[in-house]
Amino acid sequence: MTLMEILLHYVWKHKLFPLGPLTTVDGQEVDVIDPGLHNRHQGPDFFNAKVKIGGTLWVGNVEIHDAASDWYRHHHDADEAYDNVVLHVVERSDMTVQTQQGRTLPQLVLEVPETVRQNYAELLAEEAYPPCYRVIPDVPTLTAHSWLNALTIERLEAKTNRILSYLQQTEGDWERTFFVTLARNFGFGTNADAFEQWALQLPPRTIAKHRDNALQVEAAFFGQAGLLDDNLVPEERRDDYYRRLQEEYAFLAHKFSLPPMNPHLWKFLRMRPQNSPHVRLAQLSTLYHTGHTDLSHLLEGQTREDFHRLFRTATSPYWETHYQFGMASAAHSKALQTTSLDLIIINTVAPMLFAYGQQHMDDARCQRAFDLLESVPPERNFITRSWAKAGLTADNAADSQALIQLKREYCDPKDCLRCRFGGEYLRRKYQQ
Repeated sequence: MTLMEILLHYVWKHKLFPLGPLTTVDGQEVDVIDPGLHNRHQGPDFFNAKVKIGGTLWVGNVEIHDAASDWYRHHHDADEAYDNVVLHVVERSDMTVQTQQGRTLPQLVLEVPETVRQNYAELLAEEAYPPCYRVIPDVPTLTAHSWLNALTIERLEAKTNRILSYLQQTEGDWERTFFVTLARNFGFGTNADAFEQWALQLPPRTIAKHRDNALQVEAAFFGQAGLLDDNLVPEERRDDYYRRLQEEYAFLAHKFSLPPMNPHLWKFLRMRPQNSPHVRLAQLSTLYHTGHTDLSHLLEGQTREDFHRLFRTATSPYWETHYQFGMASAAHSKALQTTSLDLIIINTVAPMLFAYGQQHMDDARCQRAFDLLESVPPERNFITRSWAKAGLTADNAADSQALIQLKREYCDPKDCLRCRFGGEYLRRKYQQ
């Protein structure tokens, strides 16, 4: 689809028509009652439009092209899916067109207003973020909140797709799916992919047989992560605790034929010690040993405080004075702090509740996911700071998640025509 065709879609959808009557190329007056539903898939561009042509009301589909001849270039004349088109909207009428049934279509020549072209080009060329910052202070509060709510749902649905892929990989096991989702988010971005791979290859039923033994759980977790390999730990750092974990893992690996993952997938550089894979694995080990990774706890939890209590885990005593094997440090609690607990709610709890609710047709659980996000303070990052500077402040995590979705799916790909803020920009500038 060309840029001009994209703009024609936008002009038609929002009825940004020139002053004066619209007429077909053969002189029939056109009254657009309803432009129809924009179709982003195969088939005509707009479904169920309502237009009066020459005084006759037509209900059907609308197809839009740069030039009328594109109808034949795209082979619509041989496609029965286009038989119900009632109006062909073009910027340039270079020929008449017919459906496969031999019906000649009325054609409307529609120009993209020059101001719309200029303002769209201005949005695309803007280097500042967000590019529509000039109009944000004037966007009606209702419009802004409605768009943010829709974006929050979009983001939850995108995360649901990832969760459903885990569900498929685990053959419908929601318990494992929850653990994989939680593990990925214990990577807190940098090691997310490594934690995901680790969790997917961790044999849960095997580990569960030793769940009451904290040392064996930790040995299995570190061993499967490939972090009990002597090639990674210099001899002078192989302390007694490291050796004990190695022995326990050697026993478990032999008993259950456990292959460890490639340890080189883990990232350690330029990372705060608290976020090291060793600390995060130790925290997950304690959560698993104490049963806090059971799906029942997720489904029973109601409030932000409930989930803070659930995931505010400590570690085994060794990790209170270590960040890696054989590297002693001052005693420091390795319990997750409030910011990290909130990120788990944002990236694990809410998406899991939403996905589980959708799959089980439980609207109340989906709503609880949204309510949880609204109970958590907004994330503080470049995205939220930029929007706040433009005049749109995130009040909670639902808003900050919406703004992240907006940047990734609309701003970054310059898809301003699908964005309601971009639409406000074009319409306001067009109306001036």
